[in-house]
Amino acid sequence: MRLKRRKRGPHRNEIMLNTTLDIVRSSLKADPTLTPQDRARLLAAMREPAAQKSDPVISAEPRLVRRAEVARRLSCSLRTVDKLAASGVLAKRKLPGRLRASGFLASDVDGLILAGDQRGGVE
Repeated sequence: MRLKRRKRGPHRNEIMLNTTLDIVRSSLKADPTLTPQDRARLLAAMREPAAQKSDPVISAEPRLVRRAEVARRLSCSLRTVDKLAASGVLAKRKLPGRLRASGFLASDVDGLILAGDQRGGVE
């Protein structure tokens, strides 16, 4: 007699197990900073299959990105990121109250990527 093996994990059409979604739902409910609409939007985004997801929503808040993340996004070395900053192509931003901590605006990095795509690559 052969035993049938049960498949584990989410089904082909599911992104996550229902138990995982329940855990996430509980933690979102415990967060007092989220509105019910935000919770519903986050849960809907988690349920939606990756192929159906729309373009990412760009936040209105400025976001600082560190050198290593910029290098990863541009597929270049840290030294190249430093050269881009020294030449003025990317502007370094310092965090308030910090002496050495700095980064680059994510919007500047995205703009450089888009400009590079339009010209056929980053110089």
